[in-house]
Amino acid sequence: MKAVVFEGKSRMRVADENKPEAMGSKDAVLRVTTSAICGSDLHMYEGRTALPAGQMVGHEIMGVIERVGDAVTSIRPGDRVVLPFNIACGYCYNCHRGYTNMCLTMNEEGPHAAYGYAGMGPYRGGQAEYVLVPNADFNCLKIPGQPFDQWEDDFILLADVFPTGYFGAELAHVGPGKSVAIFGAGPVGLMAALSSRIKGASEVYVVDFIPERLEKVKELGATPINARDGDPVEQIVTLRANIPGLQGRLRPGEKDKLKGVDCVIDAVGYQARDDKDYAHEKSTQVLDNMVRIVNPAGHIGIVGVYIAPDPGAPTAQAKQGVFALPMAELFDKAVSVGMGQCPVKRYNEYLRDLIITGHARPGRIVSHHIRIDQAPEAYKKFDQRTDGYTKVLIQFPGARAA
Repeated sequence: MKAVVFEGKSRMRVADENKPEAMGSKDAVLRVTTSAICGSDLHMYEGRTALPAGQMVGHEIMGVIERVGDAVTSIRPGDRVVLPFNIACGYCYNCHRGYTNMCLTMNEEGPHAAYGYAGMGPYRGGQAEYVLVPNADFNCLKIPGQPFDQWEDDFILLADVFPTGYFGAELAHVGPGKSVAIFGAGPVGLMAALSSRIKGASEVYVVDFIPERLEKVKELGATPINARDGDPVEQIVTLRANIPGLQGRLRPGEKDKLKGVDCVIDAVGYQARDDKDYAHEKSTQVLDNMVRIVNPAGHIGIVGVYIAPDPGAPTAQAKQGVFALPMAELFDKAVSVGMGQCPVKRYNEYLRDLIITGHARPGRIVSHHIRIDQAPEAYKKFDQRTDGYTKVLIQFPGARAA
């Protein structure tokens, strides 16, 4: 079978790999129809994580079940499914509590597991024609329809970015009437904007500096903030000050203390760019901006990735994942902060049904559909943020007739 493998820094290649044959009684083999390239895949592509050469990559996967183990009871060959990027057992202490992002049994290296990702266990990636699915009853989300129908682009985003964006909104306590600032208009930031609208936010501002992504922000009904136009925090403060009625609703003493927003989401992570020089990284730029823009008693949700060790970080401390934060201001404002990988299974059933009933169309952010042989070039362009590469789907048309 054809699969995308990591060859070294800035090098992906398409290789011939063995189709998964051996499987446990609780596992399944999935014939992949669509697999997405994720911004997190770029961490490996850029050499910022310790991934062995030859590792198959890809953790956003959907397709049709080809065969199942003897103990699989709820999933059958021919079922169309999408896989949470978290691989979970379903029975450990954390899985019982809904924290499938922190499964304790599926990875000897740490409390989390995923397909084709550095440090996330021995599992092969799904940017391939076939993938082995551990614990298929638990880890498969059944979806209706046929491969490459009107839902294909929407359903693949249930593997990661739609639930992750929604999780960011949950961590930030987004709700009806709330004001929201999102840093990063990549796929997760865009899904956080969509999720904030779904959850009833009255104002949603999304900060980025790439024109194509800012256009997507407008398409989703949010307000784009181009960081190249100046301090994004000040831009949001100015916009809010000029919204008719917002100032008139405030009581004496509130005006100067509620210039910011109720909810803030970090959808960028450790590779944030310096607001004063976008050619360079400043790992804490988004963290600093979030503390400035959040209102007293507000909430921050961090779903942008922070990793260690990071050999490409600009400072010695950042290489170890250690950052200076304005803790006194966070404490003084009584801000709550939530963070981490998304427990996809907590949300994917409900988000699936929003798609089916027409209340959400996350697939609108998809910018490119490619064949697997085009993946190495797509990684390059996605990494460079060129040619409008926002969300790239690798599709396997041969699966249609299989």
